[in-house]
Amino acid sequence: MRGVPRAPLILALAGLIPFIWGALTYLNGELQDWGRQTLGSRFVGPYIQLFYGSVVLSFMSGVLWGFATKTSGSKAATCYVLSVLPVLWAFFMTGGGPVTAGINLMYGFAGLLVLDAMFSYWRLTPTWWLRLRLLLTVIVLLCLAVGVYL
Repeated sequence: MRGVPRAPLILALAGLIPFIWGALTYLNGELQDWGRQTLGSRFVGPYIQLFYGSVVLSFMSGVLWGFATKTSGSKAATCYVLSVLPVLWAFFMTGGGPVTAGINLMYGFAGLLVLDAMFSYWRLTPTWWLRLRLLLTVIVLLCLAVGVYL
């Protein structure tokens, strides 16, 4: 990830751990049993992915809100409205069971990438932002797909 500052890159990659852990514990029964006994049932399989995914979408609304502060007028109003969409999506669309919630989170993260691209196009993000977000989104979608489609 050339051009991405080291601290954001390391923190962003560390932020993938709950998604990857969730996929691994979904795929490996022994690992899931160990995780359930050691960490609790909320921290294995799709459950950690769904809860953490909702938190991340909410966090990303705040990040987009921060980018919106770099503009003014009607463009700022548009950016502020767009910035709250991920948290509203997480709040309203992650119920209904693990498969439905997982699918809706996948749509939420895909939609977030579109918002990231828009904010990047408007030059409100760091120049490296979209490269990092693309990598993270692909990994998150693959991990969520494990709980949804397998």
